[in-house]
Amino acid sequence: MREFMDKDFLLTTETAKKLYHEHAEKMPIIDYHCHLQPKEIAEDKHFRNLAEAWLGAGDRYGDHYKWRALRARGYMEDSISGNIPGKSLEESDYQKYLQFVESMPYFVGNPLYHWSHLELRRYFDIYDIINKNNAKKIWDAANEKLKTLSAREMLYKFNVDTVCTTDDPVDDLHWHKQMNADKTLKVKVRPAFRPDKAINVELSWFKDWVNQLAKVVGYEIKTLKDLEKALVERIDFFHEMGSRLSDHALDVLHYAPATYEEANKVFLKGMKGEKISDFEQDQYKGYILVFLGKEYNKRGWVQQYHIGALRNNSKSMLKKIGPDTGFDAIEDQVYMSKLSALLGELDEADSLPKTILYCLNPRDNYALMVLAGCFQKEGVQNRVQNGTAWWFLDQQDGMKQNMETMMQVALISEAVGMLTDSRSFLAYPRHEYYRRILCQKLGDLVESGQYPASEIETLGKIVEDICYNNAKKYFGF
Repeated sequence: MREFMDKDFLLTTETAKKLYHEHAEKMPIIDYHCHLQPKEIAEDKHFRNLAEAWLGAGDRYGDHYKWRALRARGYMEDSISGNIPGKSLEESDYQKYLQFVESMPYFVGNPLYHWSHLELRRYFDIYDIINKNNAKKIWDAANEKLKTLSAREMLYKFNVDTVCTTDDPVDDLHWHKQMNADKTLKVKVRPAFRPDKAINVELSWFKDWVNQLAKVVGYEIKTLKDLEKALVERIDFFHEMGSRLSDHALDVLHYAPATYEEANKVFLKGMKGEKISDFEQDQYKGYILVFLGKEYNKRGWVQQYHIGALRNNSKSMLKKIGPDTGFDAIEDQVYMSKLSALLGELDEADSLPKTILYCLNPRDNYALMVLAGCFQKEGVQNRVQNGTAWWFLDQQDGMKQNMETMMQVALISEAVGMLTDSRSFLAYPRHEYYRRILCQKLGDLVESGQYPASEIETLGKIVEDICYNNAKKYFGF
């Protein structure tokens, strides 16, 4: 029986161990998609205790993976995402922490079990098994570490080279300005352009957001041309602030060819709060995505399409605690022909930027990766590619499926590696998790005679490229 999570955790062959310890382990991290708060990096946030850093709640976004697991255990919502009534903040924090620790043995087989132990080991040098018997010991030791383990120190501990936050076009990027001028900051923090609110014309708050954008740019936005002008100005501002990529949450992918007049008609309906049909969404959203893709391409940006989230499934919890709190799921709509047409329109105009595609439904892995291969370009390595396993697929089975599919119908050697997609500074062990699985997967090819042992140094270089070099080159950092 192997020791629990020893130095060769997830590595079962000599080749895998060599690839990880001699190559993957040493590489810096480019976290090109996350939801860390720029303010917390700029101010070098110090966490009051392990509960705040590990679980979040109340005034701070938490780790939705952990929240969902605790809900499955039946705990009260105030002890998960809020503050417990009748208790002081300190008492509430400890009770939330304690129920998480007591639940840990029941997370058997869930990635949270591994992630949580890695988090304690890598950040706090705590190797105790997480359970109720060790709860007080872990709490005291971690809180002692947190006296000096600030947000920035957490990034440094994992050799994070670059962080790309997720930012709305109306953001003034105040904290990014501050960090760009901060010579003490050892991590490059870049904004990523997230224009979902300009695209989701059918939603009730579309007009309010457009009016907010108008205040930022200093003129009224009455037509789609005005909106286009404003978005270009914000893209240029983001570019000046160091942004080199955008991100789109395309929960349901809409696309239909549309003229400006057709798209503007839908825009005007959205500004009036009128009902917009699915086909009208196809026209407007397709038009805007093509427009934005062309602008990204002019500046050498990378665009990311995250496809397939089914959001806010519990309407009662949406009313109680709001969106993005762990009640999203996997969409199962068919979208490949629309995606093909969208990419095809940009490609035909020689305006398709570098693009990373993510699917939340594992059913779509093969289709998406094969489609990506249709849009390569001379002189550009892996112009359109698939991202790593995303969100609910960000676990052993999901990562292995993603890697296997990439090896079969694309080139894993050109992949840009892992990202956190997290609001937590304690999420970086997930890069280690990914790297160990990657090295095991590639090592298996050597051990089974499917890749020559004489090419081990080349394979080591490929591992280093996937972990860091490819992303650095692809994004132009």
